[in-house]
Formats: sequence, structure tokens, C-alpha cells
Amino acid sequence: MIEAMACGTPVIAFRAGSLPEVIEDGLTGFIVEGEDEAVQAVHRLQELDRRKVRTRFEERYAATRMAQDYVALYQAMDEWTAPRSSAS
Repeated sequence: MIEAMACGTPVIAFRAGSLPEVIEDGLTGFIVEGEDEAVQAVHRLQELDRRKVRTRFEERYAATRMAQDYVALYQAMDEWTAPRSSAS
């Protein structure tokens, strides 16, 4: 799914596992409940802007953005685990 979004390709997929956390229905693709809905979704693909799919990928999954989040997390962990000086 993420690789498709990186290319600006909308995703049509059945609701399962992490799918609802990755695909934003109506923005980066369509989440469907069955084969009939999947077929209907194919006919709705022109509603989605491929540039917006790519932009959303960059906002959520690009390596730079994810690395920045990891650095922020590690810094927060370091501050949380750093020994605190006691007031004398």
C-alpha cells in the first residue's frame, strides 16, 4: 500500500489488519467491504487526485519525516531516563 502511494497510485483494498491506519478512504484510496464495492471503487478512481496521494505519502511515510520522528522520540526518551539531580 505504501509503495503504491509513493508512486501516487490510489489503493483499493478490503478492510483488514492495518489497512484503515494506512489508507484514508476517499483521499489515498478506497476501503471496501466486498468484491461488489471493490468493483464500484474502480469506477470512482477518477475522483482521487494522484498528487494528493503522493503528498500524503510524503507527509506520513517519507524517510526524512520518519527519521525526524525517531530523533524526537529518542530525545524524549533520553530526557525521560536522564538522572535527575536532587536539590540539596
